[in-house]
Amino acid sequence: MNPTNVLVTGGAGYIGSHTAKALASAGFRPIVLDNLTSGNRWAVQWGPFVLGDIADKQLVRRTIREYNIGSAVHLAASAYVGESTQNPRKYFENNVVKSLSLLDILLDCEVDKLVFSSSCATYGIPQTELIGEDHSQKPINPYGETKFAVERACHWYDQAYGFRTICLRYFNAAGADLDGEIGESHSPETHLIPLAIGSALGVHPALQIYGTSFPTSDGTAVRDFIHVVDVAAAHVDALRHLIAHGKSVNLNIGTGTGVSVRQIVDVVERATGKKLITHSHEARQGDPPTLIARPDLAMEVLGWTPKVSGIGQIVSSAMSWHSREMSKCLVETR
Repeated sequence: MNPTNVLVTGGAGYIGSHTAKALASAGFRPIVLDNLTSGNRWAVQWGPFVLGDIADKQLVRRTIREYNIGSAVHLAASAYVGESTQNPRKYFENNVVKSLSLLDILLDCEVDKLVFSSSCATYGIPQTELIGEDHSQKPINPYGETKFAVERACHWYDQAYGFRTICLRYFNAAGADLDGEIGESHSPETHLIPLAIGSALGVHPALQIYGTSFPTSDGTAVRDFIHVVDVAAAHVDALRHLIAHGKSVNLNIGTGTGVSVRQIVDVVERATGKKLITHSHEARQGDPPTLIARPDLAMEVLGWTPKVSGIGQIVSSAMSWHSREMSKCLVETR
């Protein structure tokens, strides 16, 4: 087994593709396994691509053998919080059942190093201003429950089998590749920054703001936005930690700084030179006023630190990506 040959499940997705690029730049060989349900084939540019589902046990085993896989990064999952409340069956099947199948195959094939894509959604409603890894985990939606369930499975697999895992609890990943090669492309798009940019560029309708009377400085929700490039770098650092025989650990991936929805609107308006049309609505049920990481442990354990996560940098990189993609679409339709 070669630990630098890395199976990247969900590697055609937003965070997965950026992670694959970061791995390749760091000397790893990412082998992407993705069923393209929500990922994009064009986003796989830095290693072999295997089309398929992690539930296909024969395919996963064959891929591990063929590419001499020595470690894995698991990002394949359904990831819409709202959809998870409407269709929890889909989420427990895709995120829990299939993940357990993958863990068993990795274990059987003696691949004992895994970086797992988790979420701050495992915490539920924050009890403190900054959320540390020791904060209670009480998810309030099926998506968060599924991520928490896999975290617990990883814990017990480590205890019983020595299966070492780093679970990275992302906060709000945003932005785009600094070289402009890949970016955020979801269908449907639900993330604030691309929706705000799309609204400014005339691609999306008015920006919907949910909640304007939160106990925050301007009444809108506050979130910890972390550049996707910094998120990808955390996967590389986590994998290096495991290869160096580091212990399993759960880590927050955020900046420790909150930015409100209104502040995002202001930044996008300045970047585009256009006034956004916004519509205000009641806050969504269970939507906390603030979600801000305390990222000290990731810095201590991995030596990781966010380097390009200023909100201006995030919006600028996303703006460049979306503008470029719009220009391509205009050329192709002429």
